[in-house]
Order: sequence, then C-alpha cells, then structure tokens
Amino acid sequence: MPLLGLGVYDMYNREAEEAVVHALEIGYRLIDTAAMYENEKEIGQAIRVSGVARKEIFLTTKVANPDQGYDSTLKAFDESSKKLNCEYIDLYLVHWPIKKSRQETWQALERLYAEKRVRAIGVANYLVPFLKELESYSRTTPVVDQVEFSPYLFLEDLLNECKRKHIQLQAYSPLVRGQRFSDPKLISLAEKYGKTPAQIILRWALQLGVSTIPKSSNIKRLKENFDVFDFQISDDDIKRINTFHENFRVVDDPMEML
Repeated sequence: MPLLGLGVYDMYNREAEEAVVHALEIGYRLIDTAAMYENEKEIGQAIRVSGVARKEIFLTTKVANPDQGYDSTLKAFDESSKKLNCEYIDLYLVHWPIKKSRQETWQALERLYAEKRVRAIGVANYLVPFLKELESYSRTTPVVDQVEFSPYLFLEDLLNECKRKHIQLQAYSPLVRGQRFSDPKLISLAEKYGKTPAQIILRWALQLGVSTIPKSSNIKRLKENFDVFDFQISDDDIKRINTFHENFRVVDDPMEML
C-alpha cells in the first residue's frame, strides 16, 4: 500500500469520478472510499477508465455503520463489490467502532479475509482502547487503523501502539480542512523549506511512517499534495511539529462510541 493516497469523502457524481481520474494521472495509486460516501460506483468507473492497470492501484472501502453486524456486513461487502466493479478490493475496513456490533462486524471481516474475498482487512477510528478490546477476540490483526491524525491532533500513544502491533496507522483529514494553515509556526516552516503548509503537514506524516489520504478534487491541490517527495524535514523540525498538538478535531471523537 502506498503511504500517500487520495480520500474521496464528500465527493459525488462527476466530481468524484474526475478527481480519481486526475489523481491517477498525477501518480496517486491509493484510493480510499467508503459505502457511506455514496460514490463507490463513480470511483470504480474512474479506475476502469483511467488507463492505469488495476494491479497498480490500492483500493480501500469500508462497511457503513447501519450495515454493521455479521450477516449485514457480508451483504454490505457484496454491495460495495458490485458498485466498485473492480475485480477485487484491496482493503476493507470497519468504518466506526459501533459498540453493539463491532465484534460481529470484525468477525465478518475475518471471514471475508479467510475466504480470500478481500486482500486485507482493517479498522477505522479505533483509538487505543478499541484496539485493546479488538485484540481480546480477534484472530487476525488489522493491517491498517485509519483515524483522524494531524500535527494538531498528534495521537502519539496510538502511533506507538500501532507500531508495537505492526498495524499501519493511516491519517484522514491530515490537513484539518485548512483550518490551521494560518498558524505562524506552520507558515514559518513552510517558508524555511520553500513548501506550502499542506506539504509540510503531509511530509511530516510520511516521515513518521504514517500513511495519509488528503481529500481534494481540485487539480492544483491534487498536484500540490503529491509534490512532497523532493524534500526532507529535519529531525529537530519533526519534533517541533509534534508539539503543535492541541487536541483539535474536525470529526467526531471515536471515544464517544465507548
């Protein structure tokens, strides 16, 4: 799985399809969608018309909250597969740790994996308590944990826990929807490296070994977000960015699911 990819939350119809086509043209090879985004059909279509070989693309989707549960998750996976129409799905995630159904949902994912109907399984929005709970009943370690993660929500304990369990941490909303681009600390670093605030944040995540899936349908921003492989942030500046943490979220706190 590539560390840098495209998230397609809140993109619909032609916007979603065109964003993926442009992203693949630029060089993106990780595409992240979900049943609840209601754009799986468009994402699948974009992949088919892109001209990029399916084997070169890593495709993720997720089971929606209302579909959680054992039998309903299996059915939801079939529905996602039909809509995507992409030969196979690389990664299937539990979208949120819904209290009443997360164990049965995970067990359904384990069945899908055991039957080789999906290439890998993982979770999303699982903070440390949820990972510890999952460990108590799972037979398969999730390969990915996708959570909100940014310099302003630096979940160091979760990052360390994922490293300990050999789970790839993946960041959604890494750019906090642009709400911290005017932070003088971030601007100072952007000026130092001759990059944009978004590029500094994305490079920081990559150097921490965190996969990241910024969302954009704008071609200019798609190119900007992908142009992060020609520079290196110093260790001291990485440590400095780690101190930006202020528990700032743009999405609901998963701990409310406990």
